Amino acid sequence: MIKQLLYAASFALIAASCTIQASEKDPERAQNEKIDSLLSVMTLEEKIGQLNLPSAGDVSTGISTNSGIAQQIKEGKVGGLFNINGIDKIRAVQKVAVEESRLGIPLIIAKDVIHGYKTIFPIPFGLSASWDMDLIQQSARIAAEEASSDGIAWTFSPMTDISRDPRWGRVSEGSGEDPYLGAQIAKAMVNGYQGNDLSVANTILACVKHFALYGASEAGRDYNTVDMSRLRMYNDYFPPYKAAVDAGVGTAMASFNEVDGIPATGNKWLMTEVLREKWGFDGFVVSDYTGVSEMIAHGMGDLQDVSALALNAGVEMDMVSEGFLTTLKKSVEEGKVSEETISNACRLILEAKYQLGLFDDPYKYMNEERAAEVIFSDENRNVARKVAAESMVLLKNEGVLPLSKDAKVALIGPLANNKENMVGTWSVSADIMKSVSIYDGLKEVSENPQGVQYAKGSNLVEDPELEKRIGMFGKNTNRDSRSEEELIKEAVQLAKKSDVVVAILGEASESSGESSSLTDISIPDIQVRLLKALEATGKKVAVVLLSGRPLVLNEIIPHSDAILNAWFPGSEAGLALADVLYGNVNPSGKLTMTFPQNVGQVPIYYSNKNTGRPLEGEWFQKFKSNYLDVSNEPEFPFGFGLSYTTFKYNNLKVNSNTMDMDGTLTVSVEVSNSGKVAGKEVVQLYIQDLVGTITRPMKELKGFQKIELKAGETKKVEFSISKNDLAFYHQDMSFYAEPGDFKVYVGTNSSDVLETEFELLKK
Repeated sequence: MIKQLLYAASFALIAASCTIQASEKDPERAQNEKIDSLLSVMTLEEKIGQLNLPSAGDVSTGISTNSGIAQQIKEGKVGGLFNINGIDKIRAVQKVAVEESRLGIPLIIAKDVIHGYKTIFPIPFGLSASWDMDLIQQSARIAAEEASSDGIAWTFSPMTDISRDPRWGRVSEGSGEDPYLGAQIAKAMVNGYQGNDLSVANTILACVKHFALYGASEAGRDYNTVDMSRLRMYNDYFPPYKAAVDAGVGTAMASFNEVDGIPATGNKWLMTEVLREKWGFDGFVVSDYTGVSEMIAHGMGDLQDVSALALNAGVEMDMVSEGFLTTLKKSVEEGKVSEETISNACRLILEAKYQLGLFDDPYKYMNEERAAEVIFSDENRNVARKVAAESMVLLKNEGVLPLSKDAKVALIGPLANNKENMVGTWSVSADIMKSVSIYDGLKEVSENPQGVQYAKGSNLVEDPELEKRIGMFGKNTNRDSRSEEELIKEAVQLAKKSDVVVAILGEASESSGESSSLTDISIPDIQVRLLKALEATGKKVAVVLLSGRPLVLNEIIPHSDAILNAWFPGSEAGLALADVLYGNVNPSGKLTMTFPQNVGQVPIYYSNKNTGRPLEGEWFQKFKSNYLDVSNEPEFPFGFGLSYTTFKYNNLKVNSNTMDMDGTLTVSVEVSNSGKVAGKEVVQLYIQDLVGTITRPMKELKGFQKIELKAGETKKVEFSISKNDLAFYHQDMSFYAEPGDFKVYVGTNSSDVLETEFELLKK
């Protein structure tokens, strides 16, 4: 031990000397000298140790066999830790790393900070519905400020997986179906987490995930096979990942699925050729939880085989599997992996630690004073309340919303008085009982709090075993033991005594998320029966949906006077929802994923391609591409969302009917608030390439602006189009725009648009 301490002390002196000298050099040179000096004295085992990322065990998404982590850290066998909670614990393990291991290399501490740390924002799918990049970036900035004060240096976010299948539970963690919108959100999240300087104490390292194509899993079943053409990859699924890389994201996470028959974790084309060589990514790649060892079940070999496959593919850090730790030395001896490959992987991880400033101050992220000031502060909670309100989407309103503030409200529903589920899935650091329930929120905002009365009305689902499965991680749904008849009777009696009914329907927070796929995405029958009973009272009924995915709503639309999708709003759920219900905030959210009429339409998305036999009109025609039983139209299209006011679009114009290949085109439209209250509108621009060398989508989102208009106000909104907005990937993977005719669509959603045309000229 004395020898180890002396070595660590002497190494610290060398490091300090390097730091002093580095002040006179450029940052990159200083970094290289620091890392070179470390690598020159590291053993092969110590290099491999830096590639090992075990779980500390506070939260688990799988089975970990790790034990004796402290001893592993002393032996230089751990590069980082995740799922460790509390400054005291984090300081203790960091102390072991820097004071008791031979080289004193600090750990990087990670956490799933997905949509907030302690102050929880709406689930990412809900955040995306705000279409407000400034607010989304601010939510990530606040998450970074809170987490960084509490010992966390690295988050596994943003998730940028495009998905067009709402059966997949992890749509709740992403930004919907559109690559353009997803790319803008990816940039905003990376900038929010990382800021302009990772060495600043209130920034953390971001991780774009899951690379790649995870959201296209077959049958909407998690971890399942993905198979698609390269053209679809590049044009429809890759853009958000690439946007995160272009924004300077520090790390990437491999996805569980296979790509071209090879699991992403072992896919060299994906991790090296695309990510590094084509896109210029210069950070490190981490596997997902046991992603390395899971390649055994994929049929890629034993643990030694798959560990070598992953490292050679370009995955530098092994999360939980410990395949790198236990097999790479043997693979070097057998010539399956080179020591140079291990050294290069180690270098990338050491560089990240250097850029985070951990070599200068291993304890920089452990600041009790700052944590007490920023974590769950009133200021942060106010922002969370604002963001949640901005994310809510009004789907229907027949004069019932906003509510009168002195109305007698019957608040009814299985989660109407529930704190635990308000934060949604992947809120692992949340103090869930500090969340504001919908009942408490309405009472606080109402001018007649005694007039807000609550009845449960029904359980969430009929099957008690299913309800157990969706009540994980402390997100108790508080199942009621009374009969369905008793619950409905109580709710109906309350409704009859009230002026209006607010029915809270939908899912539990853990009905969506990882390993929460569904075959049935409709509102449970037990809730539909409750709604029909409430409708039968003759009272106006406003439905509030809690959901982590698009739901099939055909059973509730005819029996409700208003429908507001609130997603899972976060810590300030009840207050944010009350703000919208009572009209303090005019809803302005827009859908980022198409809502189907029924699950049989899935996958359904706005940017589809035409067939050789397109349907003309909405209804069935024999020998056309359509269904016998329903129309091709969605229940609600991408970009849809109502307001308490109305907006009119007029005078869509282009400044020229032609556009030079190296020029720009300006598109303008006049948007008027034709209602009686101020409101915000997301003005959406879509493009259609009418003739191409490969088939092109019917519409593609290429721009949007969220504007605010006073009652009666008109604003001129302008968009600039360049050739990059018209470019796409071709069969040879080249990216360019083709000359020809284009349509421009601008409107309030992907279906309700004005249109005009222009021609892109040859050079």
